[in-house]
Amino acid sequence: MGKYIITTDTTADLPESYIQEAGLGILSLSYTIDGETYDHSHELPVAEFYAKMRAGSMPTTSQVNPEAAKEVFLEMMKEHDADLLHIAFSSGLSGSCNSAMVAAAELKEEYKDHQVVVIDTLAASLGEGLLVHKALENQKKGMSLEENARWLEENKLHLVHNFTVDDLFHLHRGGRVSKTAAVIGTMINLKPVLHVDNEGHLIPVSKVRGRKKSLIALVDAMEKQMGSYRDQNDIVFISHGDCEEEARFVADLVKQRFGIEKFLINHVGPTIGAHSGPGTMALFYLGEYR
Repeated sequence: MGKYIITTDTTADLPESYIQEAGLGILSLSYTIDGETYDHSHELPVAEFYAKMRAGSMPTTSQVNPEAAKEVFLEMMKEHDADLLHIAFSSGLSGSCNSAMVAAAELKEEYKDHQVVVIDTLAASLGEGLLVHKALENQKKGMSLEENARWLEENKLHLVHNFTVDDLFHLHRGGRVSKTAAVIGTMINLKPVLHVDNEGHLIPVSKVRGRKKSLIALVDAMEKQMGSYRDQNDIVFISHGDCEEEARFVADLVKQRFGIEKFLINHVGPTIGAHSGPGTMALFYLGEYR
């Protein structure tokens, strides 16, 4: 079996300790807030980022360009003398996946004895992160790069993302809801439940009245969607927009209802949080359908 390294993006929202322990290569999507630009090498503490958003700051984000992707890939290839499996942020939400594919194609021409395989996960946040986790487990079990890439392609549409947001106006800024819907929804305390569909886009699926009901709705959806994949969920990933106590509430519900004991809980990072806002809650697991 040829040696290979796994890489992903900052949008996978994995904890830095996890990234370091796993030896992951990272493509960094940048964001700008209050006139300053940040990335993986120059980070704003996440709590401070969300505090700025709550105070009214409106961040903007930038995708990875092919030159930056190529630089990271080449550095990883040379450092480890290895092939690369890149697990990319959804092409339905960013051009970063396409940049990675352009970089991979160029490297294939220049370094014919190395492979760089890019997987469009059609996933976001810790949904992308959970696919990275599964790929690392597959690698430890001895899967080759080709076998692991095939597993990811065959299973990525079984990676379920369900999430809710606390502030409809961030969805309005991103074109997900109309201004009227945001105003009326806020007045009557309406909370949307959304998911990432098979094309990797954010799609509203239902609406509930009140924050607590929206969190319970995430777990209700999990019961419906897991189906025959229930036994494959030895760990569930949860990401949140600076509302860890509520993330723990969701984890407790999952544990009580399904007996799952292991969780990875982390912030929704600034690149995605810039569009979903403080109070976002997302639940990720394997299911029969997205």
